[in-house]
Parts: sequence; structure tokens; C-alpha cells
Amino acid sequence: MRILLVDDEVELTTPLSRVLQREGYTVDVASDGTQGQQLALAGVYDLLILDWMLPGCSGLDLCQFLRSRGQQTPVLFLTAKDTLDDRVRGLDAGADDYLVKPFELRELLARVRALLRRPARVDSQFSPARLGFLQEKGTQVGDLCLDRENQLAYRGNRVIDLSEKEAQLLAYFLDHPNELLTHEQLQAHLWGSDHQPASNALAAQIRLLRRKIEGPGELPLIHTVYGKGYRFGAIPN
Repeated sequence: MRILLVDDEVELTTPLSRVLQREGYTVDVASDGTQGQQLALAGVYDLLILDWMLPGCSGLDLCQFLRSRGQQTPVLFLTAKDTLDDRVRGLDAGADDYLVKPFELRELLARVRALLRRPARVDSQFSPARLGFLQEKGTQVGDLCLDRENQLAYRGNRVIDLSEKEAQLLAYFLDHPNELLTHEQLQAHLWGSDHQPASNALAAQIRLLRRKIEGPGELPLIHTVYGKGYRFGAIPN
């Protein structure tokens, strides 16, 4: 497994690259965004670990650039930015995971292993047979289907890679088509009835899911019922 680590803090990259190499990974290191971009475009990596604040080109801009070029390599952000809005910006840019500095090394290694275990993104391997199987299982609304086991959604000829929370949210919507689901119902499903998430956490998750499943020219599926919640369906009631 090959990892590209892009961070301008030598006191971090030197020991971290050694630890990753001891875990069996091949690690390339870049100290600025421009060099990171060149390596990411030239090499074949299984994971990118990017600092947010980089000279030359920020990690956020680098991630957006790579996604715009169709590169689907998993991205883990390392950053001191720890507000919910910052996390949403990172995920909106195309990141797969987010770790706030300072972090525990064992947590970083666990996140690395989790990202490398994810199914490969298969946009070029769209399978009509797989889609037909999912349709028969009743996991379809409109032209969108969900593969719950692999956290993948299918819409049109697109295959959409989902985070765990996005998959949970979409599954709940698919189980309750055209129903008005209140903010309280959705929050309880995603975080449990005993946990009170940040006030804008649900709206942030809805926004992330919308960006993935509602592409240009596609019929909207998530409909806001102002002051109450959301309704999911090809045509709002």
C-alpha cells in the first residue's frame, strides 16, 4: 500500500512516515501543496494524508483539484481546524476523513486502516446486474439505489461512495419514502436519543448527502419541509 503524506511540519512528517513504514506502508512525503499535487498526479497511491494549511497550495484546494480531475484516492485531512463548519468544508471538498491536531498516533493508524479497507470506488465498473439485484431488494426510490453493505449508492450511470453517516441517513430515507421525517427523528437515528448533536449537525449531513446524490440535471430527492424536517422522494408531496 502506498501513502502520500503532504505536510510542511518536518517534526511531524519525519516520525509519522517512519511509523507508517514500520506498519508496512510505502510512504512518499511532500512539504508543500505544489509538490504534493505533482506527486499525486504522477504516482498511484492508495491513500493521501493532507495537511489543511500548506504553502503553495492548501490541502483543501489540492483535494478539490484532484477530485475535479476524477481522482478518487481516499483523502485523510490532518488539521488544527476543528469547528463543524471546517469539517463540513473539508468533506465538501472531497475528503473521506478528518483528524484534528494534536492526535493520538494509534487513532491515526486506525483511521488509515479503515480508509484502506473501504471498497474501491468503482465509477468505471458500473454493473447493471448489481443494480438490478438492489432494485429487487426494494432499496430504490426513483432512479437511486443503495448498496447498504458496501456504502455505495447508484444513480443513473453513477456509483457514489458514501461515508458511514451518509449511508445511515440515506438508508433511513429509503426506508421511509415520501414520509415527513422530523428533525428529532433523524437526529435520533443518526446519533441516538441520548446524544444531543451540535445545532447544525443534521443540516450539515443533509447538505453533504445532497451534494453526492443530486448531481447537475438530476431530479432533487431530499425536500426540506421548513420548520419541521425533510421528505425523501422523486416527487415531493
